[in-house]
Amino acid sequence: MRYSVSIIRVESWNMLRILTAGLIALAAAAPAFAQESTIQPGYWEVTNKVQAVISQTKKERRCITPSEVAKFTLGPSNRHYSCTYPTRIFQNGKITLKGTCASKKGRQVAIEAAGTYSPSTFKLVADVDTTYAGLPLGGRFTTDARRLGDACPAPVKAG
Repeated sequence: MRYSVSIIRVESWNMLRILTAGLIALAAAAPAFAQESTIQPGYWEVTNKVQAVISQTKKERRCITPSEVAKFTLGPSNRHYSCTYPTRIFQNGKITLKGTCASKKGRQVAIEAAGTYSPSTFKLVADVDTTYAGLPLGGRFTTDARRLGDACPAPVKAG
C-alpha cells in the first residue's frame, strides 16, 4: 500500500507541475483572448503553490518577452499533456478557465481556474480532478505573479 501511495504522489505532483507551467504560460498569453490590455512583457516573479497529496511552493523569476507572449496564444500544451479550454475568458481583469488535459496514455484531468490580472500582476487558482488506479485525485494550485520591471537581467555566462 505504501508503494502505491508513493506512485500517486509522484504522478499527481508531475501532473500538477505540468499544468501549473501551462497555466502560467496561458496567463502570459492573455492578450490573445481579450480585447483589453492584460499582462505586459518584462521581468516577473512567479510563486507557484501546489496542494494535493503533497504540498510544495516554488518561487522563480523569469523573463516574459513579447515573442513569448505571442508563442503562448494557443494555451498550455507540452510533450506530456494536451489541453483544451472550451471556456477561456480574460475580461475586465478577471480570468475564467474550464477545460481538460489528456496525457499520451489517455489520462484525463479536469481543470477549473479563476483569477485576476493587471498589466503588472496576475493570480490564478486552479482546481484539478482526475483518477489514478480507480482512486479519485484532486488538487489545487495557485500562481501569484508580479512584474518586477521592463528589463530582464543579462544571462549569466557559464565558465
